[in-house]
Amino acid sequence: MEMDFDLKVKIMVVDDEVDLEPLIRQTFRQHIRKNEYDFVFAYNGLDALAKLIEYPDIGVILSDINMPEMDGLTLLSKLKELKNPSLKTVVVSAYGDMENIRTAMNRGAFDFLTKPINFEDLEITINKTLEEIRLQRKAVHEHDQLISIQRDLNVAREIQQGILPQVFPPFPNRNDFEIFATMVAAKEVGGDFYDFFMIDEDRLGFVIGDVSGKGIPAAIFMAVSRTLIRATGLKGMPPGECLAYVNSLLCNESVSCMFVTVFYGILNLKTGELEYANAGHNPPFILNENGQFKIVESLGDIILGVYDNAEYKSKSTLLKPKEGILLYTDGVTEAFDTKGNEYGEERLKHLFSSFENYTAIKTVNSVVEDVNAFSHGAPQSDDITLLYLKYLG
Repeated sequence: MEMDFDLKVKIMVVDDEVDLEPLIRQTFRQHIRKNEYDFVFAYNGLDALAKLIEYPDIGVILSDINMPEMDGLTLLSKLKELKNPSLKTVVVSAYGDMENIRTAMNRGAFDFLTKPINFEDLEITINKTLEEIRLQRKAVHEHDQLISIQRDLNVAREIQQGILPQVFPPFPNRNDFEIFATMVAAKEVGGDFYDFFMIDEDRLGFVIGDVSGKGIPAAIFMAVSRTLIRATGLKGMPPGECLAYVNSLLCNESVSCMFVTVFYGILNLKTGELEYANAGHNPPFILNENGQFKIVESLGDIILGVYDNAEYKSKSTLLKPKEGILLYTDGVTEAFDTKGNEYGEERLKHLFSSFENYTAIKTVNSVVEDVNAFSHGAPQSDDITLLYLKYLG
C-alpha cells in the first residue's frame, strides 16, 4: 500500500511583534481555509518551546532572531538538542544583521528571510520547507521499510536453513555410507536445495535442485519442490516416476514461469546399485578414492514445472565400495573472479586429482574452498550447493 506523504503539520511563527499574527492570518487566509497552512504563534523562544510540547505536529518554525527572554539563536541551540531532523527552522532578521543570520545557519537553520518580510518570498520559503520535510519523511519511511524487509529476509533465511538437513552425520549408527551437503545462498535466501532420506532399511534417497530466479519467489518454489520430492520419494517409486509425478504437481501450481532442475537418486546400500533420474540438472560426478572420476550419464530429460505430460527416465549404475557421487549446482562452475573469469567444469575436474580417500565432508568443503579462493572476493552471482554421498559397502 502506498503511503500518503501529504503533510499535516503546523507552522509556528515566533516573533515578539503582536501585529504579525493578524497580518499573517489575513495574508494566508485562503491557504488556511483550504487547510494547506495551519499556524501557531509564539512570542519568544521560551514560549516556542512550550508550544512544541503542546503541538507535537509542528514541523516548520519561522523565528525572529532578536526577541526578549530567549532569542532566536538560543532557540536554535535548544531545537538542535531535540535531534528531530523533520523540524525545520527558518530565521528572520533585518537585512543588515547578516552576522546573526550566518550564526543561525551554522546552528542548523534550514533557511532565512530578511525584514521587512516579502510575503511572496515567505510563501515560497514555506512551500520549499514543507516539501523538504515531505521528502525527508518519505526517506525515513522507506528506510524503515528496508529495515523491516531485511528483518523478514533474515527470518526467511533461518526458516530456509531449517528446512534443509543441517546435522551431520545424519545417521550416526550407519557405517555403510557417508553423506554431507551445504548450500551457500547468493542472497539472503536462495533457490537451491538438497535433501536425503531413508526410504527403507536398505535404500537411501538423495536429491539436489536449482530453482530459476533468486530471492523470495525462488525460496518459496524451492521449499515446495523439496517437500513434494521428499513426500513422493518416501513412497519408494523409481526416480523417473517420482519426478514425473512431482512435475505434474508443479505444473498445476507453478506461477511466473518458474521451473527447477533436479537430480534424484536412490542408492541401494546393500548392493551399491544407484538408480537415478535427471531433470535438466548438471550431471554429477562419480569419484573413487584416488580422485579419478566419471560423469554420470545425462538422460536428456527436461526441467520440472514446464510441461505437464513430460516423461522422465530412470537409469542405473553401480557404485563400488569407497566410491561416491558428487552433486552440485551451477553456482559452482559459474562462479566468477574479479576479472570476470568463470570457474568452469575443467577446473573442478582438475581439483578432483587431489582427492585421495577424502571423506564426504572434506570433499564438499574442498570444492567450496577452491571456489572461494578462485573468486577472491568477487560478489557471489549464484547459490552454491553441493552434496556428496560416499558408499562404503
